[in-house]
Amino acid sequence: MNTDTDLLWSPGPRELEHSNVADFMTWVGETRGLRFSGYAELWRWSSTDLAGFWSAVWEFYGLDAVSGYDRVLGQASMPGADWFPGARLNFAERCFARATDTRPALVCLTEDGTPEETSWQELRRQVADVAAALRGMGVEPGDRVAGYLPNLRQTVVALLATAAVGAVWTACSPDFGTPSVLARLQQARPTVLVAADGCRHGGRTYDKRPDVAELVDGLPTVRHLLAVDSLFPAPTEPWSARPDVRRHTWSALPTAEGPLAFADVPFGHPLWILWSSGTTGIPKGIVQSHGGIVVELLKALGLGVDLRPEDRYLFITSTSWMVWNFLVGGLLHGSTVVLYDGSPTYPGVDGAWEIAERTGATVLGLGAAYLTAAEKADSRPADTYGLGNLRTVLQTGSTLPPSTWHWVHERLTPGVRLQSICGGTDVCSVLAGSTPLLPVRAGRIQAPALGVALASWDPEGRPLTGEQGELVVTAPLPSMPLHFVGDPDGARYRASYFDTYPGVWRHGDWVTVDADLSVVVAGRSDSTLNRSGVRMGSADIYAVVDRLPEIADSLVLGVEQPNGAYFMPLFVVPADDAELDDALRARIVSAIRSGLSPRHVPDVIVRIPAVPRTLTGKKLEVPVKRVLQGARPGEVSSPGSITHPEMLTWFAEFAAREAGAGRPADG
Repeated sequence: MNTDTDLLWSPGPRELEHSNVADFMTWVGETRGLRFSGYAELWRWSSTDLAGFWSAVWEFYGLDAVSGYDRVLGQASMPGADWFPGARLNFAERCFARATDTRPALVCLTEDGTPEETSWQELRRQVADVAAALRGMGVEPGDRVAGYLPNLRQTVVALLATAAVGAVWTACSPDFGTPSVLARLQQARPTVLVAADGCRHGGRTYDKRPDVAELVDGLPTVRHLLAVDSLFPAPTEPWSARPDVRRHTWSALPTAEGPLAFADVPFGHPLWILWSSGTTGIPKGIVQSHGGIVVELLKALGLGVDLRPEDRYLFITSTSWMVWNFLVGGLLHGSTVVLYDGSPTYPGVDGAWEIAERTGATVLGLGAAYLTAAEKADSRPADTYGLGNLRTVLQTGSTLPPSTWHWVHERLTPGVRLQSICGGTDVCSVLAGSTPLLPVRAGRIQAPALGVALASWDPEGRPLTGEQGELVVTAPLPSMPLHFVGDPDGARYRASYFDTYPGVWRHGDWVTVDADLSVVVAGRSDSTLNRSGVRMGSADIYAVVDRLPEIADSLVLGVEQPNGAYFMPLFVVPADDAELDDALRARIVSAIRSGLSPRHVPDVIVRIPAVPRTLTGKKLEVPVKRVLQGARPGEVSSPGSITHPEMLTWFAEFAAREAGAGRPADG
């Protein structure tokens, strides 16, 4: 009888003997003479013998037939590591390397639409047409091409065509406000803008042509507009009045005269620019390389997620989240990538499960907020939808309460594995995540990812086991940024990751790494709750408070004050018509006191209309904390990059009232 109530899933013979990572271990044994007793030994080798591990990834995935290299790691310092000098490859070319005639490359679905399949042959033809058009516009290697696009087939085609040319891709989703888009794309200085005429969300259609005109007017470097006519008739009038911008219509592009050609670029040639959320100042433009992304996503999706060519890989995401790039990376494995343009809660909370059923998804990626909402709604996906193809669920974006782990295990098809992954835009990949070789336990990420020298450190740089500390990476990764946009001396790059521990990457998360390598992420380290030296992550508070049926959402902050006092407010959004009265406050306090720590009972519990979040669903803990410390709302957030931006003004007014009343002392 199993008495381990937190044990949700255990590997079986297939995972232990025939998963991708098991095959990799067998291959390493046969070709390198190395034997590993299990994942822990494999990880320790991968994170210490960088040359040995990454050269094995290179050969295991057939890159040795594509290009040689001078050495694996020319320089190992951080920042500035020099990976695979002498190697040459192209991300787009590698995305077609495992193409097959038996399965589609893409399956695309919109709200109320029918899934549409795109074969590998058709995808190649469309990429060739757009690549030829870009070359005809004068785009050369190193130039920037920007997308203002939802999650469409054309978006994938535009990315692959840009990469094929050797140009640099960057994108923003149309759900961003135009000021937020301009805050990003003006830094990128694109010569071509690929823009959709509209988008769908929550049952509504939005005409984005006026926004596109505003973007073109605000991007003086743009010389060509490629208009994607996906929702409205092909344009007969220009979307912008700028006479120096030539408009091209996607549906009217000429057929390429020759086959798809790929620029032969060095390993470190820039591939794309990803953007930070823009909630702590001007968004950071994070530049990553062709080679770094290829080897990282081959490893992360293949050896971690266990993605296979026969998979249908769906991640509910917008094009502004790095998860979209992580999704497109499925093409590197010959998998069918499923693109959904719309809301996962349309027409109801079970929208994502319906999408998975209609597209036959085998691998489904979701944000934590969606899963917790489904749990609260008492959703029963397996009883309602045909999810027999689904074998694994990826979860990311923020921490997941243990109760939601159990909900996923209980309410989905038996045997479905929940993979919680922690990483970020900074590396466009996973730092700690899943492996089919280890059991899954509620509330715990299974282990550091292969090749990631992950650790928990105290403020003095001492490693911790079983205690919360800063998440650090002590050795370089191939997909770490080449540099930031507009940061010629690297000062902003170094300040973002290397100021706290020189030469060591500080990720900005508060993490516990146990002796069995399991990882618990407690939230951002710069929003950690620190009462009288006792630290706790905000996720711990949410796991208790959000379980109460009267609470729909919550935001907790630890605010250090200039006079040395410490103010810890808890803001709650009551569910339905619940009233935040003394009785409910008492229940919240009792739950925190008994379930967590008497030290972390909030100083005040305040009702708010909504919790502001980034557009990828993360609560705005640090920006709101800065507002409570006196920053102006406009200083902490880029317009259009958050939900409920009016709440920042609300918090500023709250801070002013609290300053007049006096702040509570550290409790």
